[in-house]
Amino acid sequence: MRLHKVYHRFSIFSSLPTSPLSFHHSISTYKKLISIPIRSLSIHHTHTNSLKPTTHFLGKPIKKMSTHSNFHALAAENVGPDGSAALPPTQTYEDDALDGGYRLPPQEIRDIVDAPPLPALSFSPKRDKILFLKRRSLPPLSDLARPEEKLAGVRIDAKCNTRSRMSFYTGIGIHELLADSTLGPEKEIHGFPDGAKINFVTWSPDARYLSFCIRVGEEDDSSSKLRVWFADVETGKARPLFQSPDICLNAIFDNFVWVDDSTLLVCTIPLSRGNPPKKPLVPFSPKIQANEQRSVVQVRTYQDLLKDEYDEDLFDYYATSQLVLASLDGTVKEIGPPALYTSIDPSPDRKYILISSFHRPYSYIVPCGRFPKKVDLWTSDGKLVREICDLPLAEDIPITSSSVRKGMRSLNWRADKPSTLYWVETQDGGDAKVEVSPRDIIYSEPAEPLQGEKPSIMHKLDLRYGGISWCDDSLALVYESWYKTRQIRTWVLSPGNVDMSPRVLFDRSSEDVYSDPGSPMLRRTPAGTYVIAKLKKEGDDSTYVLLNGNGATPEGNIPFLDLFDIKTGSKERIWESTKEKYYETVVALMSDQDEGDIRLDSLKILTSKESKTENTQYYLKSWPEKKAIQITNFPHPYPQLASLQKEMIRYQRKDGVQLQATLYLPPGYDPARDGPLPCLVWSYPGEFKSKEAASQVRGSPNEFSGIGSTSALLWLARGFAILSGPTIPIIGEGKEEANDKYVEQLVASAEAAVEEVIRRGVAHPNKIAVGGHSYGAFMTANLLAHAPHLFCCGIARSGAYNRTLTPFGFQNEDRTLWEATSVYVEMSPFMSANKIKKPILLIHGEEDNNSGTLTMQSDRFFNALKGHGALCRLVILPFESHGYAARESIMHVLWESDRWLQKYCVLNTSDAIVDSDSSKDVGKESTDSESKAVPAEDHHYDLQDLGEQTHQESSVVDHQTGFRKKSIATPKR
Repeated sequence: MRLHKVYHRFSIFSSLPTSPLSFHHSISTYKKLISIPIRSLSIHHTHTNSLKPTTHFLGKPIKKMSTHSNFHALAAENVGPDGSAALPPTQTYEDDALDGGYRLPPQEIRDIVDAPPLPALSFSPKRDKILFLKRRSLPPLSDLARPEEKLAGVRIDAKCNTRSRMSFYTGIGIHELLADSTLGPEKEIHGFPDGAKINFVTWSPDARYLSFCIRVGEEDDSSSKLRVWFADVETGKARPLFQSPDICLNAIFDNFVWVDDSTLLVCTIPLSRGNPPKKPLVPFSPKIQANEQRSVVQVRTYQDLLKDEYDEDLFDYYATSQLVLASLDGTVKEIGPPALYTSIDPSPDRKYILISSFHRPYSYIVPCGRFPKKVDLWTSDGKLVREICDLPLAEDIPITSSSVRKGMRSLNWRADKPSTLYWVETQDGGDAKVEVSPRDIIYSEPAEPLQGEKPSIMHKLDLRYGGISWCDDSLALVYESWYKTRQIRTWVLSPGNVDMSPRVLFDRSSEDVYSDPGSPMLRRTPAGTYVIAKLKKEGDDSTYVLLNGNGATPEGNIPFLDLFDIKTGSKERIWESTKEKYYETVVALMSDQDEGDIRLDSLKILTSKESKTENTQYYLKSWPEKKAIQITNFPHPYPQLASLQKEMIRYQRKDGVQLQATLYLPPGYDPARDGPLPCLVWSYPGEFKSKEAASQVRGSPNEFSGIGSTSALLWLARGFAILSGPTIPIIGEGKEEANDKYVEQLVASAEAAVEEVIRRGVAHPNKIAVGGHSYGAFMTANLLAHAPHLFCCGIARSGAYNRTLTPFGFQNEDRTLWEATSVYVEMSPFMSANKIKKPILLIHGEEDNNSGTLTMQSDRFFNALKGHGALCRLVILPFESHGYAARESIMHVLWESDRWLQKYCVLNTSDAIVDSDSSKDVGKESTDSESKAVPAEDHHYDLQDLGEQTHQESSVVDHQTGFRKKSIATPKR
């Protein structure tokens, strides 16, 4: 179990001031910093001195900003020339803005971004120890510059034989959880080389050992390979699992798993593997693809795909593994032949292993998740029992939401049984447009069925299968949903009683957060699986489950824990977050060490607690006293913003939809005294099926604000008001498609947000900037095109601007370009490039592998803008993908953004631009007859997903680290 918050990346530099940075104190600080010459802000590293972000700029000649006279005039009055509050820039943005080299943002931003990260946490299976997994700050650009192979949707570091750009831990500390629920002193895991990079930390089933892999140097092929180690938890001593230095980990897909308390099954690089195949100088044949069978194959714009036979051979070379059983006593045994193993999953009783692998024929139009997949059942010592299935290539999964792969899918072990398999098979051919009942069937069978025994049918579903929470033979919860209607249903099953008919427990809209009853809490079994926890009350024969919910209300989220009777539906609230100052959540169940039902009077849970100004800490809460004991004491990650002002605000769109946003103001700011501020609006639209659902409040006003390395909240340190996440619901009720009225609803939502911050007196009408990433960038470009009266400038990062380049759908739009031509065209800001008159900054990673946001989207959009004389700037970041990782890149992005905001928002030097719409009153309805629709951006394709479902849910997970804002990662068994 791991716990992370995004802001754990940030801790405190000892050089930072201990008192909060007030709005007025920052003025004097800026006076001292203003004399820094801009050329001193360039970064020069021996490994990157020939690299620089590619920058293109079109607009009026950049005038030099006065470095002293204007600054002192502004600072003296603490207002802008037009009466708005303004902080002078800490550096000059001169004519050399096109000069080479990476730049640094102002010191107050660097102090937050450069702070060392706090550790991630992992609890032992017995809940008696906690790992502190230590991490580094932002990686250097040289890490991203390492050569990588782009094959079948996977980016591979050839030297490490793992996914490229993989993050790592720098150390492991163990703390014992004492009897009084406090933490004991830290014990460092030791024995591995200094500077080792650590990954894949897992507990053994009995919690006596840790397994992990390390790599040391990355200068040559041998030292950069990943090697598996293990450590004794009691002593902290670590040593290699394999005595031979030639046995290395292959971590392209799966890596290793405990099969018992002292044995691991490891994916290794085959010892017989030679050098990688060489690309022929002369191709063997032309590159040919054909569809002479006239198959209908519609796919998204996936990237990094195989291109030819050489790529196929290279993919085989790096992805092929040899499975090895390795005991802690040094015994090693190869099992099975080398193959492209993608997952290794032991049964709960450790007698069998479910083995999945890819095989040819491959595809040049879809990623490896849709390649032919074979699933075999082995004994734990590597003997083949039987083939479970062999799925063909799946190029033809329809793009319609809720469409899936044909054949067996979601094949897993029952968590409550020693060795029982279950899976799902579609009855509609995987096509969501086909009307059929049932749509999915859940099957089950033992690992080794008797001769002639057929799989049993557990349940038939009319919606799309969404998962199962197992408990025992008397209870399982089955989930189904349908995206088009947002319907989600929960069924109660008695798997061991065929005479007990399944019944619906909950039937609701996934958008209706107010009706969310919560999710059942899971407990760890002795086998290492997780099942629904059952509770008993003193003097009560009923059996209860714990429902852990967000508790969405019109006043914000109030998380809760309910004691729920499955049979009667009655519930009792046994815990609820405080409402006034703090925001608390239930993170995990901590009283699940023993078998059997948990007694309420011995219940113990892990909770988190935070407030607007206090960062998250973790607590142990025990019944019956419900006394909370704090077990962490993380320092505030950015004390200079500890007293920032945060408010969740509500306002209304002109069509009656209730909207919300989080308004942030700098520490010490007083609108009556200081006047309106420059304001940055940062958002990401979402789609809804009803106005009522779109109007519901999400989030809590008491949550602590984590500030990421490229967060808009960084500009609080620069004196900006930040309107974060204003809801921009795009609603398509009934049979209407949301995107048919996208621009109309987009503009109306933005108008309502701007009107609100102006009404409150915190934002100057002429100094409101807008920005966003991915689909938020798409939003930004559309707002500058269709609502130029609202914003003075925009920042668009890693967006897609021409929907004709994604003709087979994008985000949740599952109509093709040919089915909805006008929607695709009218939604594309590329088609409205001639209307964009306000300054727009485009930023894009040169190696963006997101399925909808090819780098050329920004290239072509910039050229379109330039062709119409727009004031625009394009920054292409070498080696960066859809999100930005390297310190040099992130610092430069922040420098570019700060320069743009200072010049075109704070000082607003673009006023000479002729814009016939700029005089429109804020809130006045746009008369643009072409304002119609714009969709959501494609989410990053999860390469570890086996490609069985086309609908991509939004995720904030970093696919290399797995970190979420707040999450628990179930430990590998």
